[in-house]
Amino acid sequence: MALRTKILLYIDASKMEEATEFYTNALGAVKVSDNYTTGGARHLEFKAFETSFVLTDHRYSNLSMEGPIMLNVKYSDFQHYKQKLLEGGGTSREFKESLEEKCLANPLSAQYGGGIVVNPELNNGSKGWFAFGGGRLETRKSEVGSNPFIVSSRKHHQTHQGFISQRFYLEIGMLYTFSAWLRVSDGTGEVDVMLKSPKEVVRVGSVVAKSGCWSMIKTGFSVNVSGHSHLYFKSNNRETEIWADSISLQPFSQEQWMSHRDNTIEKTRKSLTRFQAVNKKGKPIENATITITQMKPEFPLGCTISNKVLTNKAYRDWFVSRFKFTTFENEMKWLFNEKIRNKTNFIKADKMLIFAKKHHVSVRGHNVFWENPKLQPSWFTTLPVDKFRKAVDGRIHSLVKRYAGRLLAWDAINENLHYHFYGTKLGNNANAILLNKINKVDPKTVLFINDYGTIENERDHPVTPDRYIRKIREVRDGGYHGPLGIGLEGHFTGAPNLAFMRAALDKLGATGLPIWLTEVDVTGHNQAQNLDQILREAHAHPKVSGIIIWAAWNPDVNPGTCYRMCLTDDNFRNLPTGDVVDKIIWDWGKEPAVGPTDAEGYFEVGLFHGDYEVTVMHPDMKNGSVTKTIKVTSSDLTNVPGPSHDHLISLYV
Repeated sequence: MALRTKILLYIDASKMEEATEFYTNALGAVKVSDNYTTGGARHLEFKAFETSFVLTDHRYSNLSMEGPIMLNVKYSDFQHYKQKLLEGGGTSREFKESLEEKCLANPLSAQYGGGIVVNPELNNGSKGWFAFGGGRLETRKSEVGSNPFIVSSRKHHQTHQGFISQRFYLEIGMLYTFSAWLRVSDGTGEVDVMLKSPKEVVRVGSVVAKSGCWSMIKTGFSVNVSGHSHLYFKSNNRETEIWADSISLQPFSQEQWMSHRDNTIEKTRKSLTRFQAVNKKGKPIENATITITQMKPEFPLGCTISNKVLTNKAYRDWFVSRFKFTTFENEMKWLFNEKIRNKTNFIKADKMLIFAKKHHVSVRGHNVFWENPKLQPSWFTTLPVDKFRKAVDGRIHSLVKRYAGRLLAWDAINENLHYHFYGTKLGNNANAILLNKINKVDPKTVLFINDYGTIENERDHPVTPDRYIRKIREVRDGGYHGPLGIGLEGHFTGAPNLAFMRAALDKLGATGLPIWLTEVDVTGHNQAQNLDQILREAHAHPKVSGIIIWAAWNPDVNPGTCYRMCLTDDNFRNLPTGDVVDKIIWDWGKEPAVGPTDAEGYFEVGLFHGDYEVTVMHPDMKNGSVTKTIKVTSSDLTNVPGPSHDHLISLYV
């Protein structure tokens, strides 16, 4: 038994019916009891995801309940969970993800039933498990619920505790998703998941585990050679034990992975839309030809530009024919705006913003502050603290105030997981201080933390998903409560680890914050193929809000004309990477949909969310055709997204 947990919610009695409707309709929970305590408090219980949700009158906050209480939730927090669920499209999966992000009294069930793991929930003692490296294993039962789990501890001569391990035969070409619920015996510590394959020993994931509750690790990987491999848990803390339960390793073929990806796109990015052509008398028109052309996609796919777009017509024409979203490569960076102290220059940025507005292109501001100490204005780094603070305020006044309310988002603090330059002058709470200052000047624009490595490289330890989430909590605890987003740069080298990428996005997505891939490029062999995989994987994830490709043409600054990856040659003829992007734009809705109406005047098609122009043609029409503009969006749907919920659009001709 992996989970017998209760969430206790204290709410006002007048809200009981609203809560009941929410849990049964939106969450799909089953009401299992509805009664009153001896004190007169109404007491309802629902079940979903092997979790009991108990609602009781807030006046009776000392209610005694049998079984483990995972957390007590006040009514205001219940409203937050409700809104979070509905904003997530109404799927109960989002609610479950928000639970997985918490530290639980007991773990959830093993995903995929454990997959190929032997004895994943430890119901058969330690069968299938051994102590890798000569440690010591034992099984125990939890204090509440008698839930079995496995424990590793060290022998006295060891520098590390024993490693809980299982042996698997892993195959090249397969994608593996791994998850487990972990706990440590004392304090808080980082636990790594290690893979010892025939070729190497690598860390494939990590989680910050605590002593009082269970934390979920979720990761993914593939192998470079088939053979027997060991998966094991490791911590450098010699004074604590690692506890593990609900362990899962699920293999997927490439075909299965892509099928899941395509199904997710159908459910989250598209809607089944029905058109009906009728004449002025309301009679359906049969065999009318309907042509649907996308004018602007709802999902942002953009590309960086340099100031060369202002002077090079071929570059300009190539860009505006493809993209409605962009980031300026350098023109808003402090290093370029204020090379000499107190002498700012925004001439190129201003002109580029005018260009973008003229062509209905939305702009992300990049960036306000950069934590890398080597990428600051040369005069700035040596300032004493008082002048440093004034310079920071001056930067916000000159840049943020200038463009406030005109941008899609700000990459407010760049690479603050890898670097901590501002903390050396402003203290440990520097990031929250900076975000509050920016938000005060531009309160409605979402401010993004932006860093590399979180989805590209499972070995980049400073920016693991758990550490990124820790940074988010740090700025929230530090007092910043304004709009916040997750920026993932996406500078890939070689083939992407799609299983790890998806697991990382799942983990970050559970925060409920908007996620953008902000600087996507890729180097190495099979560059075009790898770019295609990265873009399609990101687009398929329901928590990803947009993608910017980092491929500005700038021969005066970048060696090879682009930073790491170009989409065209110097004459703006597509390279293979450019062909990939064009094909993706076509696949994501640019390809016109054309078809005849049936006997009832209907034509039905799945459309990507966005703005469309619809033309109806029929020989009997007086003017030959009628054109109408429409918008297809996910927000038009009922609480459960997917192609089974139609848009019905009548076309009167």
